Amino acid sequence: MRQMTRKLVEFLKKEDGPTAVEYAVMLALIIVVCIAAITTLGSNANATFSNVAAKAGAAGGGS
Repeated sequence: MRQMTRKLVEFLKKEDGPTAVEYAVMLALIIVVCIAAITTLGSNANATFSNVAAKAGAAGGGS
């Protein structure tokens, strides 16, 4: 029992890999970048469709 407790303590003291906090920070940064990219693409797409709609309205507006 004492050996198992000692191994558990050694396992918990190891800091080899990233912790949950570091994963959370990376996830937050990825989400921020994705939101910024989607917002930019959405704005560009909206401007493009508005431009096409204006030109199509002007071209077929004789009736």
